[in-house]
Amino acid sequence: MQRSQRAIRWLLPGLVVKRWMFTSGFGLLIGLLGIVIWTDFRPIYWLLEILFFLLGVITTFLPISFTGPFILLIGIGLLIYGQSRSFQSISQALAPSEGTFLVDALLAKSKLNRGPNILAIGGGTGLSCLLTGLKKYSSNITAIVTVADDGGSSGILRRELGMQPPGDIRNCLAALSREEQLLTRLFQYRFPSGNGLQGHSFGNLFLSALTAITGSFESAITASSRILAVQGQVVPATNVDVRLWAELENGERIYGESAIGKACSPIVRIGCLPERPPALPSAIEAINNADIIILGPGSLYTSLMPNLLIPEIVEAIQRSKVPKLYICNLMTQPGETDGLSVEGHIRAIEAQLASLGITKRIFNNILAQSQLVDSPLIDYYRYKGAEPVLCDREKLIAQGYRVIQMSFQGDRQSITLRHDPKSLAIGIIRFYRRYRRTQKVKPQ
Repeated sequence: MQRSQRAIRWLLPGLVVKRWMFTSGFGLLIGLLGIVIWTDFRPIYWLLEILFFLLGVITTFLPISFTGPFILLIGIGLLIYGQSRSFQSISQALAPSEGTFLVDALLAKSKLNRGPNILAIGGGTGLSCLLTGLKKYSSNITAIVTVADDGGSSGILRRELGMQPPGDIRNCLAALSREEQLLTRLFQYRFPSGNGLQGHSFGNLFLSALTAITGSFESAITASSRILAVQGQVVPATNVDVRLWAELENGERIYGESAIGKACSPIVRIGCLPERPPALPSAIEAINNADIIILGPGSLYTSLMPNLLIPEIVEAIQRSKVPKLYICNLMTQPGETDGLSVEGHIRAIEAQLASLGITKRIFNNILAQSQLVDSPLIDYYRYKGAEPVLCDREKLIAQGYRVIQMSFQGDRQSITLRHDPKSLAIGIIRFYRRYRRTQKVKPQ
């Protein structure tokens, strides 16, 4: 029963298999017709004579009422057997994951290929979490990633090799990988000890080596994407070595992404050196081709804002007519967003855009966590200095924002309070589909 159901699924549209099988069969017939014409139709006469002779011999011993159905069944049986063996060989060659049939893998791939062009902007664990969920819904994903990190393994490689920090790029590549878990785990493996190796991840070192071999960080990312079978593309926001600075409420200015995250006074604004860095052409192209643009989740001043310091990226986002969605964090970050509500996060983003001369609101749609219920986990975060990010939905709606609230914690208990990739992706896809429906019913 299951085999017949799988056979029927081969007839479903979108697999891009039936049309090429038909084309091949039609080509074979055309080729045979060409041979027949070239030989002045003689093969047809020979074939008919042989066929009539064989039929005459067979029907001498067996009646026609039995011979016809018998030969028909043999033909159908050979056809089904040959096709099933062909698809089995193709399945073994493509090697979909264990327990997955080729037709199911092709149907899933077809569905992903028809998914929307999603552009995600950010960095850190927030962006990789977002990509992990979204890759279940589309193959057309582009992640524009900040390259301002100067701490940990990325900071060391940046200082010693003069390359752009690979850490956030590595996390995004791993999140979008379709390869086996072992290869992805290898890419994320961090050396626990070893002189010069301790603290470095294999993926960071791998990207560093590829940068030296290929001559550019962008080429190294492209090569890594092929190795990991990345579903989409990962693009650095800029190819310039940028250094962040932040101006604090007490008048102090601090430098470096790692220092900004530990600010002792509220952050007023941030900038970078050099000022107004150029964007990569591939990043601008991805923005222009996007069906939806997403900012967040992630650290406001060290993962999201650095991307908005690049004027070409901001201008391309502003020009785009597609829906733009801001995803707010679940909790505040001590030293970076203390006391900020969802409205406070939005105001900080708009102030950053205003510093580039853009006063028109860009992110009109907000996806935020519904009110969190007190729990030991939240108490632990409060002990560490973090608080739930509060959302005054009615106030934001009155200001012209569209606010969607839902639970992003997922069904499973976790030791950290972060967005659940599946829940986050569901919220985004629901928003996008609802937006598409409203666009279709609008009067022309």
